[in-house]
Amino acid sequence: MKDSNFLKENNARHMWHPMGAPGDALKNAPTIITKAEGVRIFDIDGHATVDAVGGLWNVNIGYSNDAVKRAISDQLERLPYYSAFMGTSNDVAIELSYALSEFFAPDGMTRSFFTSGGSDSVETRLRLSRQYHRLRGEPTRTKFLSLKKGYHGTHFGGASVNGNARFRTAYEPLLAGCFHLPAPYTYRNPFDETDPDRLAEKIAAVMVDEIEFQDPRTIAAFIMEPILGAGGVIVPGARFMPLMREICDRYGILLISDEVITGFGRTGDWTGARHWGVKPDLMSTAKGITSGYFPLGAVMIAGRVAEVFEKDETGQAAIFHGYTYSAHPVGAAAATVCVAEMQRQKLNENAAARGRELHDGLKALAAKYDIIGDVRGGHGLMAGIEIVSDRAKKTPMDIATMKRIHKATYEAGTMVRLVGHTIVMSPPLILTSDDVGTILASLETGLAAA
Repeated sequence: MKDSNFLKENNARHMWHPMGAPGDALKNAPTIITKAEGVRIFDIDGHATVDAVGGLWNVNIGYSNDAVKRAISDQLERLPYYSAFMGTSNDVAIELSYALSEFFAPDGMTRSFFTSGGSDSVETRLRLSRQYHRLRGEPTRTKFLSLKKGYHGTHFGGASVNGNARFRTAYEPLLAGCFHLPAPYTYRNPFDETDPDRLAEKIAAVMVDEIEFQDPRTIAAFIMEPILGAGGVIVPGARFMPLMREICDRYGILLISDEVITGFGRTGDWTGARHWGVKPDLMSTAKGITSGYFPLGAVMIAGRVAEVFEKDETGQAAIFHGYTYSAHPVGAAAATVCVAEMQRQKLNENAAARGRELHDGLKALAAKYDIIGDVRGGHGLMAGIEIVSDRAKKTPMDIATMKRIHKATYEAGTMVRLVGHTIVMSPPLILTSDDVGTILASLETGLAAA
């Protein structure tokens, strides 16, 4: 390993970083993380912070789970790789598919299609949904509905259904036939509606209007995150997702639940859809499935959808889609143990309890600091704090002030993430009450530095 001076000098000189401007990274070098233990990360200078970002919404079991690390090491010794193409499989992927069918049984999911990560899983779901309708004799169902502020990865399909222009504009034109509905965002919405139930009804009316306008026979699927993550932790009202389910059923549209963030306990339930009492047709998962220890994702498929493929007699059900690393044996070994570890530790229950503590603490900060316009969360370990320069006008805070808050919070002992003028947090699900206290104290220092 090169010394710290070499690493600092070459930090962004030869590597472009995701989700940022190359020139900006050269001027403002990214923080170099060199070590992690439990819920804490350590930078190249030895500064320790609670990782309230949880890696990137994904280190659910924290950084020190030896069982998952051993599973990876043992599998590398036994079978480091083999393809799942061309009539071959591997033992650990088969074991994982069985474990996932049990884990997702309450959601109605019975089959897995393995990918390399969340964006791959989204792309796979979009393709499978079109193929599903084609197999059922409705090849005109090719369009997709999604929510503004929703995030669905970075592939062309995922970017097309993304509800944030930042991930779209530079790469347009994208996939045709993608249409966006208002987000269930009570703090900011075109109806100026603050009641979550009434907002859900208004968005449902817009959805029905859009479906009728497009012609229901052209809509393949509606895709949503049960809680919108990268859009700023936007929590729908309890009626919202069930209402979307009812509309999809009415018009023969598949409901796709994007569980890349919300799956595996983050919402306080094992899945986001289960949190709202909804059974989707397809799910995309990744992130928490291995807690970031190995790149892996899985598309989960409901029984009624799987049946259409498996009982097809047209010869058109072959899935000519997949990835070199689909069903990767090392990833499968990591995921099998990781899912078992999350269940053994009941991390969904801990996420629910610690999430309530964090949300209560953030509400107390909002009562003290008028630059906090909105606090969102309270459903597991997902939290968003929208920062404004004028609370009455809801004026978004300028980026220079946001960076100052971020820096002071980090120096005080907590890593958070900025999404525009919103502070977003998704800490590991092994978080303790003491860790929550550290996060809140660090945030108060950051807010005071605004």
